[in-house]
Amino acid sequence: MAVPMRWLLAAGVVVIGATVAAAAPQATPAPTALASLIQHHYDSVKSFTADFTHTFKGGLLPQTTVERGNVKIKKPGRMRWTYGPPDQKEFVADGRMLYSYIKADRTCYVSDIPAGDTVSTAALFLAGKGDLLRDFRATAPPPSSAAEWRVQLTPTVPQTEFTQLTLGVDPRTLKLVTMETVDADGGVSTFRFEHLRENVSLADREFLFTPPKGVDVIR
Repeated sequence: MAVPMRWLLAAGVVVIGATVAAAAPQATPAPTALASLIQHHYDSVKSFTADFTHTFKGGLLPQTTVERGNVKIKKPGRMRWTYGPPDQKEFVADGRMLYSYIKADRTCYVSDIPAGDTVSTAALFLAGKGDLLRDFRATAPPPSSAAEWRVQLTPTVPQTEFTQLTLGVDPRTLKLVTMETVDADGGVSTFRFEHLRENVSLADREFLFTPPKGVDVIR
């Protein structure tokens, strides 16, 4: 099943380091305070890698899909999401262009990364654009637990790709655990991360992408 780029790009957001985590309170912070903690450390994280499970529950159609893969992020403006079989696909940003390659469709969508620091899609926040406190409004948090602090975020400027974003982080380390977005049709896209490693060494060449021969390239 082809995953629209909007699900991936609406997935936006953050990782946290040990310095801030050591000072984090044990009780779940208020929504704005938690968003501030996340943003504060996110500014210090220059790269990360993780395995992910992506679950999508349709809003208009009662269907659920579950896919797995790995992600690499490097600021500024680089990311690579690789989905494993059976539905192999890649979503790549090389710092200038975005590539959305669906192997089964033999199609690659190509677009420019938006200029400037504003973030019209949350995944670009992962790659170094935007600001949680400036671009989102933190609202009453969804249920949290000892294993995951959660904060719900609504874009301050209405977006076509998503209407709501919820982040879940580890209370001890503030590393990203889950990202959940809701689209205008009520579809819910959830990424759960495992084996997340921050500030790892990643070469720029790991984010290069050339559409395979015979693939339709759509700009």
